[in-house]
Formats: sequence, C-alpha cells, structure tokens
Amino acid sequence: MNAVILLFPGTNRERDMAIALHKATGRKPTILFHQETSLPAGTDLVVLPGGFSHGDYLRCGAMAARSPIMPAVAEFAAKGGHVLGVCNGFQILTEAGLLPGALLRNASLRFLSMDCHLRVETSDSPFTSRWQRGETYRAPMAHGDGNYFCDDETLARLQGEARVAFRYVDASGQATPEANRNGARDNIAGILSENRRILGMMPHPEDLVDPLMGGTDGLPLFESIAGVFEGV
Repeated sequence: MNAVILLFPGTNRERDMAIALHKATGRKPTILFHQETSLPAGTDLVVLPGGFSHGDYLRCGAMAARSPIMPAVAEFAAKGGHVLGVCNGFQILTEAGLLPGALLRNASLRFLSMDCHLRVETSDSPFTSRWQRGETYRAPMAHGDGNYFCDDETLARLQGEARVAFRYVDASGQATPEANRNGARDNIAGILSENRRILGMMPHPEDLVDPLMGGTDGLPLFESIAGVFEGV
C-alpha cells in the first residue's frame, strides 16, 4: 500500500502516523508538504494527521482545507481513493466538504488530553473490517475542538446509512453522557463518507499500535486498510 501523509504548518502527528502505517504495511509512507499540487503516482491512501494546521487560525482546519494540495485530494477522493483524517485531519475534511458536519469547541471549553473508549459501530468499511461491530477499544484523545455537530437531516442520514464509524463509550461499552467528554452529537467520534472510503475521527489510534506505546488497540484500523490493498 502506497500511503501519503500530508504535512501542513503546525502538523505534529505525522511521525506517529508514519510509525503506525509502517507497522501495518511494512512500507514507509511518503510525507508530502501542503504546497504540492499533485499526489505521487500510485497513491493508495491519503492521510491527514493531527496537529494545529496554520495555528488553528480562523477555524480549525479552515486554512489547511484551502491549501494547494487539497484540490488533488478532492479529485483523488472523487475517483474513489481512500482518505483518513485524524483529529485536525478530521477538521480539515469537514472544512473541505469531503465529510459532512463540523467540529466545534469542546462543550467544557477546555482542551482534553486523556484516553477514551470507542465502540465500533460498523465493520463494513475499509478502515474497520478487522473489528466486529460492537467491539470497544482504547484510544488517546488530544483536542480542543472535537465536538462533532451536524443538523438533524445529516444525523439521520449518517445513522440510516451506518456511516457512524465510532462512538464515545465508557469502559463497559455504553454510550453515556459521561463518556462523551467533548459533547459530540450522538456521542459520535468518527464518520464515513457515502462511499465509505473516507474516514474522519477525533481520537488517535496511531498512538496505540505497539506494546511499547502502552497497547495495540489502534492497530486494527491500519491493518484493515492495509488489507484492502494486500487482498487479505
């Protein structure tokens, strides 16, 4: 699998993401600066990692969504390419119109940096096939604007089309208000595009892919997408 990680001014999770992708695929991804205007030939996956692109000026992800590389990403996605956005990457994808909804300030108005538990809401996607629906796993969160919001019509469509990928839950797998620390609508932690080939999520699965990191809870996501191109 040929993965490309986009690098914006203020991105700080590109190395974490590279480690996770290398762990799952055995191949080092390409890190591409945002001022490029095309993706490398043969790109299979585009990843928008976490951080604070352009210092989060205007709105989180708003400036990055208008970077020179983003038209190429939009074209790649329109042709059925696979795209993963984590944390700031999720914010960029919503600002670019590649995923619906928006990421607002956390309900507490405080930056959250802690582990959370996620429940897998669908295994029918290139990013979640190594899990069973209903499984829970641990993932670190680190964001100030992770409060997912969408209107009623969009929420109904996400629910009806099984496009909610992950929800915030407690350790027992229940989607409680207490588990929803950032206030996201319907406890939503991650969503899929209509063709299920774009995933945006707030927590960081790339930070739990090796026992030395404290666990491998996030590794199935990367093994899932790698399996698409390995044919397994």
